Amino acid sequence: MRFLSLSFGLFLLFSVSSFAQSVDTLTTKKVDSLKVIPSNWKKENIVGFDLNEIAFVNWNAGGNSSISGLLKGTFTRNYEIKSQKWLNELVIRYGISKQDGVELRKTDDALQFNSTFGYRKDTTSNWYHSAKFNFRTQFTDGYSYPNKDVAISQIFAPAYTFLGVGAEYNDKKKTMQLYLSPLTMKNTLVLNQRLANQGAFGVTKAIYDPITKELLRKGEMSRTELGVLVMTGFKREIFTNVKLDNRLSLYSDYINKFGNIDVDWQMQWEFIVNKYVRANINTHVIYDDDIKAKEEVGGEQVTVGPKIQLKQMLGIGLTYSF
Repeated sequence: MRFLSLSFGLFLLFSVSSFAQSVDTLTTKKVDSLKVIPSNWKKENIVGFDLNEIAFVNWNAGGNSSISGLLKGTFTRNYEIKSQKWLNELVIRYGISKQDGVELRKTDDALQFNSTFGYRKDTTSNWYHSAKFNFRTQFTDGYSYPNKDVAISQIFAPAYTFLGVGAEYNDKKKTMQLYLSPLTMKNTLVLNQRLANQGAFGVTKAIYDPITKELLRKGEMSRTELGVLVMTGFKREIFTNVKLDNRLSLYSDYINKFGNIDVDWQMQWEFIVNKYVRANINTHVIYDDDIKAKEEVGGEQVTVGPKIQLKQMLGIGLTYSF
């Protein structure tokens, strides 16, 4: 009887132990099945607001009080695995200013999207076979101040797209980029018939009867070019809490005035105060032979030849990353 009781006790203990082990195994498998697989996508969102203000009260030397603000955002979604990468970037900027005795004016306006897909045969190589797409336009009407009666630009007037294939170099630290494309198609859109009729931004202008001034043919609302594109980028921390982001784009059309180079050069210095407060200096230089400058002469806007366009901004504000 003692033998039977001992046998039953051992059997019961073994059964309970086996059951507990089985439950533990099932639980482990379930936990393992719930493990999050690391994603090859990396995302970064940076939004900021810069504010500049100057005020005068009984100031002997004179001056106008003014206030300006700039809302900006950069959103990136990047995919990278072994020999492939896909980089996407959306940039938004919009700024306004107000001075005493002067109406509200726009100081900055940009909507830009960049996408690059790259493939390399050897994972140790810094060179990629790449395809690149770029789109840029603006949000609201632009004016040649103080004239606010007639807009000289609008959303999608102009809008630019670049689509090309080539080779791209990236250093190991991902601080420098060089893109070479012998085959890039550039499209200029002017989706405003009035501006298209004027031949704005390089599209073919309208044809009028020289005597009656009657419109014979509307201006074209797009222009397509095929040329060579070279782009460079450099982004790194130069000194402690001082970052530099430098981007240069050079484009030349094969058919129309080959050798005449369109230049787009942006440089940004960022001075980090703390996690949320930063100061920055931005410069933007553009030269495009197809963009004719406008000047105010005798109260009227007169179109002159192409000129170097320069924009410089200094600001301090709040930045938030998520």
